[in-house]
Amino acid sequence: MLTKQAKKIAARTPDVVALQEITARTLPLWRAALADAGMANVESSLDSAPATRAPAGPRRTGVLLAAREPIERAGATLRVPWPETVLSGIVGGIEVTVAHVPNSRNGWIKVETLEGIVSGLAGRDRHAILCGDFNTPRSERRDGTIITFARDQYGRLRPERGERWDAAELGVLTGVWPDAFRSLHGYERKEISWNWPRFQHSGYRLDHMFSMSTPTRCEYLHEVRTTKLSDHSAMEADF
Repeated sequence: MLTKQAKKIAARTPDVVALQEITARTLPLWRAALADAGMANVESSLDSAPATRAPAGPRRTGVLLAAREPIERAGATLRVPWPETVLSGIVGGIEVTVAHVPNSRNGWIKVETLEGIVSGLAGRDRHAILCGDFNTPRSERRDGTIITFARDQYGRLRPERGERWDAAELGVLTGVWPDAFRSLHGYERKEISWNWPRFQHSGYRLDHMFSMSTPTRCEYLHEVRTTKLSDHSAMEADF
């Protein structure tokens, strides 16, 4: 599977790649595959731990940045509960942050991760991009209304989650930088990036890219998901 994923990435000839759900076992395999595709510069959030040891407990995965140009680690570290869920690097003067926000089953870890991302990226004075799997929102309406997972299917706030949870999800969706996809396509266009296993056309748009500037192109590559190379669609943007 990894070989097929790597070939799909190489065929797109990207300048920068951001991946989630990297494990201690797959990290060296990805390094080799990406190097073969012309991206020998690879940084991973797992690099700070021994290569043979995965994060403890349910924290089995990290994130990765790869680029054709050298990657400089960003100076500031985002303060999140599970450090391996985020990584920032500077490529060609552009700061790129990749994130994999824990889903709602992890409770307030999700909220604290979102809050850490928003506060940590505030006040950037260089062009910056934030991308990854944010496990939000529940739904988006054509008028631009966003319903978070702090709410039920009818949009009612769930008492056990409340306003803080709602604000954390909205904070990353609307409070950091503009949504690159919505900046180009508006809210009239419905998209999902993850589907229920038995219902290919029913799911959520959980994967996003946020940027200080509007891309010239931003699309979801659904073939990655529909052909089961991944359970998520990939995102691709040109700046």
